[in-house]
Amino acid sequence: MPAQQHFDITILSFILATPFFLLIILYGIAVIKSNQSYRQWPWYHTACWIGGNVLCILAVAGPLAEASHQFFSVHMVAHLLLGMIGPLFMVLAKPVTLLLRSLPVKTARKVTTTLKMRPFHLLLNPLFTTVLNIGGLWLLYRTELFTMMHHSMVLYTVIHAHIFLAGYFFTASIIYIDKLHQGYSFQFRAIILILALAGHQILAKSFYGYPPSSVERMEAEKGSMIMYYGGDIVDLVIIIIFSYQWFKVTKPKRYQPHSV
Repeated sequence: MPAQQHFDITILSFILATPFFLLIILYGIAVIKSNQSYRQWPWYHTACWIGGNVLCILAVAGPLAEASHQFFSVHMVAHLLLGMIGPLFMVLAKPVTLLLRSLPVKTARKVTTTLKMRPFHLLLNPLFTTVLNIGGLWLLYRTELFTMMHHSMVLYTVIHAHIFLAGYFFTASIIYIDKLHQGYSFQFRAIILILALAGHQILAKSFYGYPPSSVERMEAEKGSMIMYYGGDIVDLVIIIIFSYQWFKVTKPKRYQPHSV
C-alpha cells in the first residue's frame, strides 16, 4: 500500500484532469475549422481522441484515482490508462494532421517546418522515447521516488505528466500515424519495440520478488499481474498496427499485364 499522501486529492485531481478537458475542447474547435476548408474529418478519429482523453481523466480524477492512492493494484490500472491505453487512442486520432488542416496555409507551413527541426525528431526517435518511457518506470518503481511522490503534490503532478507524455511519444514513435518526416525504418523500430516490451514485462515480474518501496507484497503481486497482462493486451494492439503498416509498405504489387 502506498504511503499516505500529504496533499488535497481534490485539488490534485483538478490540476491533472484540466489539461485533458482542454485538449478535448481544442480538438473539437480544430475539427470545426478543418471541416470548413476540407472534407469532413473522420468521426472515428474524433472518437479516439475523446475516448483517450476520457480514459486519462479517469486515471487522474474520480473514484479510480482516489483508490490508486491507497492500493497499488488500482494504481497499476490507472498507470495502464494514463501511460498506455489513453495515449494509444490519442495517437490514433492524428492530432498533428488535424492541427495542420485547421490552420491557415502559411501558418501550417511554419508549424510543419518547426516540427521538422531536430528537437522534434528526437521525440520521434524510438530509442529516446523508450528510455523516457521504460527507463522512467524503472526509476519510479525501483527507487524511493514512488514513496516520495505521495508526499509532494508537485512531484506527483510531474511524474504523472511524464507517464502520459512518455507513453504518448513512445507510441507515436513506433506507429507512424501522423507522418511528419520519413522517420526510422521498420526494422529499427521493431528491434526497439521488442526491447521496450521486454523492459516493461521484466519490471512487472520483478514486483513479485521485490515490491516497490512502501507497497505490501500482496498488493505488489496484484499490481504485477495487472501491469504484465494488461500491458500485453495494449502491446498486442500496437504490434498488430505496426505489422499491418509494415505489410502495406512491403507487400508485392499485383502484376497487371499491358494491354496490346
